[in-house]
Amino acid sequence: MKKVGFDNEKYLKMQSEHIRERIAQFDNKLYLEFGGKLFDDYHASRVLPGFAPDSKVKMLMQMADQAEIVIVINGGDIEANKVRGDLGITYDADVLRLIDAFRDINLYVGSVVITQYSGQPAADAFRKRLHHLGVQVYLHYSIPGYPSNIPFIVSDEGFGKNEYIETTRPLVVVTAPGPGSGKMATCLSQLYHEYRRGVKAGYAKFETFPVWNLPLKHPVNLAYEAATADLNDVNMIDPFHLEAYGQTTVNYNRDVEIFPVLNTIFEKIAGTSPYKSPTDMGVNMAGNCIVDDAVVCEASRQEIIRRYYYSLCEQRKGCLDAEAVYKVELLMNQAGISTEKRVVVQAALDREEQTGLPAAAIQLPDGRIVTGKTSPLLGASAAVLLNALKELGGISHNIHLISPIVIGPIQNLKIKHLGNHNPRLHTDEILVALSINAATNPTAELALQQLAKLRGCEAHSTVILSHVDDSTFKKLGVNLTCEPKYQTKKLYHH
Repeated sequence: MKKVGFDNEKYLKMQSEHIRERIAQFDNKLYLEFGGKLFDDYHASRVLPGFAPDSKVKMLMQMADQAEIVIVINGGDIEANKVRGDLGITYDADVLRLIDAFRDINLYVGSVVITQYSGQPAADAFRKRLHHLGVQVYLHYSIPGYPSNIPFIVSDEGFGKNEYIETTRPLVVVTAPGPGSGKMATCLSQLYHEYRRGVKAGYAKFETFPVWNLPLKHPVNLAYEAATADLNDVNMIDPFHLEAYGQTTVNYNRDVEIFPVLNTIFEKIAGTSPYKSPTDMGVNMAGNCIVDDAVVCEASRQEIIRRYYYSLCEQRKGCLDAEAVYKVELLMNQAGISTEKRVVVQAALDREEQTGLPAAAIQLPDGRIVTGKTSPLLGASAAVLLNALKELGGISHNIHLISPIVIGPIQNLKIKHLGNHNPRLHTDEILVALSINAATNPTAELALQQLAKLRGCEAHSTVILSHVDDSTFKKLGVNLTCEPKYQTKKLYHH
């Protein structure tokens, strides 16, 4: 069983109490900009063992009677069909997904805001679609000179031109499908409109990382930099907080750079700014809930190594430039680690050297390492998955969980009827076959019962896996890395 370094129950209690205090600080109206992932925050759960991936949502559910959700999407992103890299769906589709997800847990979604609106046809079509679905939509426009031309921004022709978002609850959570959607501008625009209506509303920011009350070079904060290497985010000491309070805290470059502008906008809207630093704007309590720093540090170091392999593979795919890879390499040096710290890597490489074909390795919860090789019937990832289930179930390696007689017709279907060129079974196909076999075979059923034990296990492949195999490992909760090479020299890989 993995060691715990984070007290999740303490976090839920402390975080919700702190947000309530912040609401009370203003005129019982707080616009809370939510950065990062609200649902399925697996990065946080990896670097803070004990942090539940749905912690932030559970925290909001404790405040369900006080909170409403406003989802923000950039009109330009709709027009450009921008896609979420982790989910593979467009931002507008993700807005619909988010609305459904919030409603499923009884969190009220008040409206959707299309920002940077300039009459984009795709944005108009999406707006019409939302209206048909009964979702309230508001338009916010591009403001010339934003964010530096403050006299114009804080005027009837700036924020005043934006449609006022009708909200009914004390806490308005402003979230989005991804970065660059306009969450902060939406919050500031609402403050302008609220003050004009006599409501002294407030603004705060919820960002889990970097953790403001951990050291600058703490592995948790280094892991955040590694995760955002492609965004050029850099952790730094908050100079405004240091000057105002004599206390060293950590923030990141974009918030520090924009703070003087934000401060002036606050003063222009409200007459005075409630904050003296970017750190003041934050409400994150995660740093106060770490109960074992050594566990958290080791988990974060492992995450940095995983991010290094991820950046290498993304560079190999042509999706990332060399600068991002160099940055993660530098972070590894700062953390004092190398790829040798990831034990599944060498195990997979050794297996590949023995067989001359792609291989994979999984480290089980008790530390044992299981490998899988490429065979005429199975890809290495499918093989290692079956081998891991056997080990976890105490099943002899010589026993076939799925008979080759069963695998043969599946291969025939793939090649002759479905147009595939690779006859080997992928991980999803092998799991379906195992599930069918489990109906009549107790040993296969025993193996299938072990699947939940794979969550949190580490795995490595000596080649970049197909999307379907990569997706299966993610769904099983296995932390997968790959060598930055393909199994074939073809130009097109699907």
